[in-house]
Amino acid sequence: MTRARWSELNRDSPLMHKAFSLESVFDEVVFIVGPILSIGLCTVWFPAAGPLLAVVFLTVGGYLLVARRATEPPPHPQEGKSGPGTLRSAGLKVLISTFAAIGVVFGAVDVTTVAFADERGHKAAASLVLAAYALGSCVAGIVFGTLRPGRPPHQRFLLGVGFLAVTTLLPLSADNLWLLAVALFVSNLAVAPTLVTAMSLVERFVPRGQLTEGMTWTSTGLTLGVSIGASAAGVLVDSFGARTAFALPAGAAVLALLIAFLCRRRLRPVPQGPGTAPQAPGTGGHASTERSPDQGQLA
Repeated sequence: MTRARWSELNRDSPLMHKAFSLESVFDEVVFIVGPILSIGLCTVWFPAAGPLLAVVFLTVGGYLLVARRATEPPPHPQEGKSGPGTLRSAGLKVLISTFAAIGVVFGAVDVTTVAFADERGHKAAASLVLAAYALGSCVAGIVFGTLRPGRPPHQRFLLGVGFLAVTTLLPLSADNLWLLAVALFVSNLAVAPTLVTAMSLVERFVPRGQLTEGMTWTSTGLTLGVSIGASAAGVLVDSFGARTAFALPAGAAVLALLIAFLCRRRLRPVPQGPGTAPQAPGTGGHASTERSPDQGQLA
């Protein structure tokens, strides 16, 4: 919902790229501070302290967001009902599938990192290693927000997933927490730019009235992958050890690259002629013409 607000506020502005990058940086700051704060409270105070604090943050933050009526996107009920479903977009399906594979990377890395630290007798240090993991994406988001992208979004997305696939192999060679922290920092440098670019692609694949739904589908794919990755990583850690279990996120990242590469044509919006909104191949010609002016120029 926050990204949908950014889209509405900056729809005709070059600030959209910076807004999405800033949003990604905020996400990563949370992932840096959250594990450290939560693990500290749970171990020093009482076990439920971390989850209880999360409930407080969620309640207060949710209320503050809902209360900001001035930035709330106007509803488009007729457009949303009359247009095709968001899943009719072939490009969005590719993004959801790729996000699911990337989610496996996130879920598996979290669980395996904690197990890796525990095996070496420094379980509490796992929060610092995961903070370094999030810091990589945070730094990349800050730098990416200051740049003016020179390539089309579909190309940037493919490059980002490719970098993730290569660098996710690094933790397999780490034999101590310091090396693991460095490896995870480097591997996460691609995350913020890739997710920011994906949000730009979602805008092209769905009508304006279904933008929030389109972004929700990509987040759903990511969350599904996180769940699968966390549970599968637990099984692998118990069976083969934490270091070997890092093969799961590496394999998932390679799978994400294969999906994005093999379906790259569907990620490229195709102009349909003067005055017609861009649409992704495979949408069957049902894409809505309710698009912003900058979308046509970007295509």
